[in-house]
Amino acid sequence: METLTFLREQPIFAGVAPEKISEVIGESRIESFKRGDVIIAQGEPGWFLGLMLEGSAEAVMTDQLGERRRLGVIRPGGVAGEMSLMTGEPSCADVVALEPCRMMLMRRDVFTRQLVANPQVIRFLSRTIAKRFAEREKIHIEAARLGAAAQDPYGLDLRAREAMTLLVINCGSSSLKYSLYDTADERRYAQGQIERIGQENACHAFRGPRGEYSQPLGKTDHSGAMKALVAALAHPERGVLRGKELPSAIGHRVVHGGDRYSNAVVIDDSVILAIEETATLAPLHNPVNLLGIKAAMEAFPGVPNVAVFDTAFHMRMPPAAFLYGLPYEYYERDRLRRYGFHGTSHKYVSLTAATSLGKRVGELKIISCHLGNGASVAAIDHGRSVDTSMGMTPVEGLIMGTRAGDVDPGLLVHIARKGGLTHDQLDELLNKRSGLLGLSGISSDMREVLHAAGEGHQRALLALKAFSYRVRKYLGAALAALGGVDALIFTGGIGEGSAQVRALATQGLSGLGIAIDEEKNRNVRLDRSRVAEISGRDSKARVLVVHTDESRMIARETLRALGRDQVSALLHSNPAPIPIEVSARHVHLKPEHVSALFGSAHALTVRGELSQPGQFACEETVNLIGPKGAIQRVRILGPERKESQIEISMTEEYALGIHAPIRMSGDIEGTPGITLEGPKGTLVLDRGVILAQRHIHMSPEEALSYGLMDRDVVQIRVAGERELVFGDVTVRVHPSFRLAMHLDTDEANAAQIKTGQSGVLVSLQHRRH
Repeated sequence: METLTFLREQPIFAGVAPEKISEVIGESRIESFKRGDVIIAQGEPGWFLGLMLEGSAEAVMTDQLGERRRLGVIRPGGVAGEMSLMTGEPSCADVVALEPCRMMLMRRDVFTRQLVANPQVIRFLSRTIAKRFAEREKIHIEAARLGAAAQDPYGLDLRAREAMTLLVINCGSSSLKYSLYDTADERRYAQGQIERIGQENACHAFRGPRGEYSQPLGKTDHSGAMKALVAALAHPERGVLRGKELPSAIGHRVVHGGDRYSNAVVIDDSVILAIEETATLAPLHNPVNLLGIKAAMEAFPGVPNVAVFDTAFHMRMPPAAFLYGLPYEYYERDRLRRYGFHGTSHKYVSLTAATSLGKRVGELKIISCHLGNGASVAAIDHGRSVDTSMGMTPVEGLIMGTRAGDVDPGLLVHIARKGGLTHDQLDELLNKRSGLLGLSGISSDMREVLHAAGEGHQRALLALKAFSYRVRKYLGAALAALGGVDALIFTGGIGEGSAQVRALATQGLSGLGIAIDEEKNRNVRLDRSRVAEISGRDSKARVLVVHTDESRMIARETLRALGRDQVSALLHSNPAPIPIEVSARHVHLKPEHVSALFGSAHALTVRGELSQPGQFACEETVNLIGPKGAIQRVRILGPERKESQIEISMTEEYALGIHAPIRMSGDIEGTPGITLEGPKGTLVLDRGVILAQRHIHMSPEEALSYGLMDRDVVQIRVAGERELVFGDVTVRVHPSFRLAMHLDTDEANAAQIKTGQSGVLVSLQHRRH
């Protein structure tokens, strides 16, 4: 039977115009499979929706005991991959051909563009997803466990169903570094570096599948350097681009995104303008980053370009961490604050470490030490940077190769007055004459400092000790910011290459749960693996050495930015409002805590139903008692839960005298405790108090209509007298959910919002990790 005729008869395409179905067929791929072929592998990212045309396949998952369990059989007209496509989790099952079969594979972007707006398609998939959610829960498999166990849950291997070539460019004032990745063939990789741009003796070094070569370029500018890059990649003998092939997309390292960008973005005129405006915060970097962007646009017309900002990863730091103790108007007027850098590296190694540990990054507290010529420490709480050692510029924090790191500002005033130094001279002192170079008097290269220290050079030894002490000091600060640590990462040239620095930096930290094994530390080799563990036997934290790969991370962020751009376009075409509910402080209790507070065998009494099916407000209340004060008569919400949890606002946090983290409901590991007082007893909890992350509940049908997935992070605009755009709104998807956005009372009061108002989706901010 002709494919178009067959598809028109299937429930998923009911109500879809024939010409639209033809377009879907044209943009999809039809593949044949033999009996026993794995069509989708458990743990594989969800790249496509599969629709069976002929034959049959079974969906089989491996449960927690290693047993194979059949979820169902997919026959002609049935679909596969919808759960992974919807939730963003890696596939929870293998789909294996039971007989020779043919399946149409529809990429996520094709599905989103062509079919999401059709309500009948969404209803069909929602029913299918709801059924399979129930089937999965029957055999007690959690998506989080599957995601953690996946070989590449965060897409760091740059795999994609459709072949793409990704060019990554890092443009400096006198150099241009680049890498090219092929998502379908990792052997088709090339990298190059053009140095001494603007000088008489510019040189180009290139390495590809067919070997290496270097080429003198004479005197050239950035445009000439880009032409040399194009010629190298397209060289008929040594290159990797075939014929007139262009890269699918180009990712650019941009040092400073200000506080406007918390993620990579597809570059348009507004982004170029923003990079120009932020140049005052990074005058040595942003202007030359822009030169690279414009040269690439000229060399590869029509190819999308993406900006990946060093600062983006740190843009979710809380104000208490990013504000300086200066008059507030300097922040409000001039945006003078701590921004942090090395974000691309910190994010990459945290995802790599989580994968290595078989954990979700969203359940870990990680300290990342990027130690190289530039150096910084980041405190990463559940995948979010909550503090970092660098500040408004990369000078703050650790001692570096030629940068001073932390210096008393009064000292700079003293030096300027006494020595008559100009602003430019102070800048040169802090950035180019200090750090390891200034302290040792020998070199900015830690390898040379270590060698000299080994031969008894006193200033070199002093520089080594000062560098390592500053790292150790910031490790303690990061641990305090996190309230504990699950994993400590060393990365960067020094972090990966110097066992001595790692040993000195962790010396004396065993009382804080950090200890290394000396032999493992000495024998670290990262040539065959991205990760080496050096934890001591008694170390509570896992201590890892992780090879960083910022170029690969930029390529990964480029892929994801293109996907977000497509979803954001869909959101603009679907302005359906989202109802808002204001959530006041409340308490969830587990059964034994209900008994402790209200008496043995007490059953919670329903006071009124809530908007989410099955949830209700109770007649029962408790008193919250903190170190500073108490809050009376806080309502219990039912039904009972596995763990007790208290949700409050920031104002109430202050009234109680506790510091609660922003978390999604249920994520209470490492949170502060509180005392609960009920009519029949008092209960002291050691954890459970959170500030609820603002979020939206959606059913699968509603999420599909917006092109969103579980745990996406979006921006919502709320109109009114005080119109406001809320960022960092997490999407939660489940068949039992009903569409509603939840804000706490502080957030609602700030924008004069009341329950019953509505908001509109503006853009996709993050697509999970």
